[in-house]
Amino acid sequence: MFEFSSLNKTWILDVDGTIVKHNGYIIDGFDTLLDGVKDFFDNINPQDKVILLTARKSENLENLKNFLKENNIRYDYLLTDMPMGERILINDSKPSGLNTAYSFNKKRDGIFSFPYVVNEDL
Repeated sequence: MFEFSSLNKTWILDVDGTIVKHNGYIIDGFDTLLDGVKDFFDNINPQDKVILLTARKSENLENLKNFLKENNIRYDYLLTDMPMGERILINDSKPSGLNTAYSFNKKRDGIFSFPYVVNEDL
């Protein structure tokens, strides 16, 4: 389980295989939201920022935006044309010792579960 501070956060999430069925828009002709995603997004603090990343080409952007809107999946930024390789997050830690970068790999197309708690003392 991750333990986070009460500070506002930036959530960076991949789209395919993480919040929707991997390549469902190609295989099935439409996207399918994975189990647990709505609950996760419903619990993100409204003050937090959400950045979605996808390797999908920009010409698929409008369909994806429409799907996310229909399913009430909020985001602040949606970046397309990302490389399919690793996504590397680098950040500095605060002088207090608070870590400001985390990563979590979930099973492709699996139930979305991200265990964390907010510790008001951090």
